[in-house]
Amino acid sequence: MNIQINLDIQLAKNKMSLTELSQQVGVSMTNLSLLKTGKVKAIRFSTLAAICQALSCQPGDILQYINHDNIAT
Repeated sequence: MNIQINLDIQLAKNKMSLTELSQQVGVSMTNLSLLKTGKVKAIRFSTLAAICQALSCQPGDILQYINHDNIAT
């Protein structure tokens, strides 16, 4: 997939654990862990908005498009 998840970076910037984020946004640790490791295929806008609010960031700080077509091998 060409979408990279940078949730761990935002957690570190905010000095927040996954447990704290889970409690603040009301999303299970399992689901946040799957998101953090990039093992999800979708995220609800409401969940993304809650994460952004808790981490004081923008969606683009968490989700990044990587164009693999332009990478030289």
